[in-house]
Amino acid sequence: MTAENDTELPAAWLGVLDAFADHQRLQSNRSEHTIRAYRSDLGDLFGHLAGQGIDRLDQVELPDLRGWLATQQAAGLAPATLQRRSGAVRVFFRWARSQQLTDVDPAAGLRSPKVPRRLPRTLGQADARTLLTAIVDAALLDETPAGVRDVAILELLYGSGLRVGELCGLDLPDVDHDRGVVRVLGKGNKQRSVPVGQPALRAVDAWVARRAEWAGPASGQAVFLGARGGRLDQRVARRVVHRAMRAIPDVPDVGPHGLRHAMATHLLEGGADLRSVQEMLGHASLATTQIYTHVSNERLKAAYQQAHPRA
Repeated sequence: MTAENDTELPAAWLGVLDAFADHQRLQSNRSEHTIRAYRSDLGDLFGHLAGQGIDRLDQVELPDLRGWLATQQAAGLAPATLQRRSGAVRVFFRWARSQQLTDVDPAAGLRSPKVPRRLPRTLGQADARTLLTAIVDAALLDETPAGVRDVAILELLYGSGLRVGELCGLDLPDVDHDRGVVRVLGKGNKQRSVPVGQPALRAVDAWVARRAEWAGPASGQAVFLGARGGRLDQRVARRVVHRAMRAIPDVPDVGPHGLRHAMATHLLEGGADLRSVQEMLGHASLATTQIYTHVSNERLKAAYQQAHPRA
């Protein structure tokens, strides 16, 4: 059940879902994307509970929640999806108890299925150099502002490790040339300053010099614009990256998040400490950043196996 059809729920469940969504939006500063995911997951749960004759929160028990997850698993949902859904349920019932909508938290004992940990696909350092050289060469043949804009997008994504939403949300004053940083509003409305190298800053400057050709009433202070003058849409930014990737033979088509992975991996391979990389990426938990140490270790093992005569 999705946010679009959760009006099929009984009025009591729908009212609780609306109150929870409002709290997440106003008090917890959750993004609209996260709120939609919560509504979808919880709407599915509430529909299941209603089908079991449960119409009040204080009637819900742990076996009811486990039964719902079992139906999800039987439907073939991926472990990562099941983990997200069980997490949404735990967040909801903690809130419900804090609001005295239930005396107990039936989700306190709900365990998420384990998700196999996969190493993120990423570019090698040689791949990154090839990609950026090729996109600069292509821009020289493009007489429109699109070419220099696309170079700036790729240089900044790889040079700073920004999320694509953070890149699209940049305003002109956020680029601090004197300090060599960009100021970013990340997840949870948390601000951070991210170092940016000179190639990325030069690429941004080259784009800004052409920005006026596309700028219009809808541009505001946005750094990156679409061809119609509005702030660059994330989908367009993703297309820019994927198009550049596909143009280079043997370079994995990893998208904007792949450039973020590459930046983090290459920093660690160059000797950066994990805590600094965590701060640059805006990760709330160091454990999230540690995946990149595994990428680096896998590369070291691959190099060893290929090069050492006694491997």
